[in-house]
Amino acid sequence: MVVAPFFSSVAPVAKSATGKWVSRVGASGGGKTYKRSRPSNYYGALILIVVLGLLATVWARYDYQHPAPAVASTPPAVGTTWFAALSVQACGKTLPDLSPDPTNRGGFTIQEPNVIRVSPVSAADAGNNATLGQFAAEYPGLIASSTELAIPTRNGATNPSTTYHDGQACPTRTPYAGRTGHIVFAYWSTFGQKKPVITTNPSAIKFVQYMRVTMAFDPTGVVPRPPSQASVVAMVKAGQASTVTTTTTPSPTTTLKGATTTTTTPAASTTTTVPKG
Repeated sequence: MVVAPFFSSVAPVAKSATGKWVSRVGASGGGKTYKRSRPSNYYGALILIVVLGLLATVWARYDYQHPAPAVASTPPAVGTTWFAALSVQACGKTLPDLSPDPTNRGGFTIQEPNVIRVSPVSAADAGNNATLGQFAAEYPGLIASSTELAIPTRNGATNPSTTYHDGQACPTRTPYAGRTGHIVFAYWSTFGQKKPVITTNPSAIKFVQYMRVTMAFDPTGVVPRPPSQASVVAMVKAGQASTVTTTTTPSPTTTLKGATTTTTTPAASTTTTVPKG
């Protein structure tokens, strides 16, 4: 008797319903539902992009036609001109005035005798950036920081004899020879201020009109002196000159039988007294 192989008597396993569905989807390229949804999503995205673009255009046009009110900038703004008096001291001695630099095109320039002209030309030296630290950064060769005070020569070169590092000893032939010196910056914001505000950070000193400021290298406990009276007087005169406006007023005329008589009134002179200290 011939016995048929065991596997020949086993009926083939029927494909599952899921398998048939996957096969049909694969053969058809994604199915009818997917084919119908793909174009609608594509065009919906295009419509959304167009709508957003129109909204952005309308909003930009509105902003252009209805600008926000200008916010007052922090003084000194670009175009402002202020003046301050400066002194540089080391170990009890007042150092020579800084030399004016006619080539400087920044917002800070030095005028004789040691008068700082504060006239911002950009945001870099205007508003809250109008500081003693920024002045030092713009003056050729001048270094003013919490660790170093370097006063250059008249041509802007480094001068070892007027370069000081915080913690070094005062040089010989000075009132505080041998004592440890420290770099400080003192300022007086008003003429009525007797005691200066002292800091080690020059960028914390923001200029105001008619400020007096001193950069110093002195031992602990020594209070820097304010700028000289000559610098203060020159500062005030420069400030007054910058605010003078010339007004032309027609002179009165009287006509008598074809003749014209012109009367000229001389301008009154003013005297300004600068407080001492």
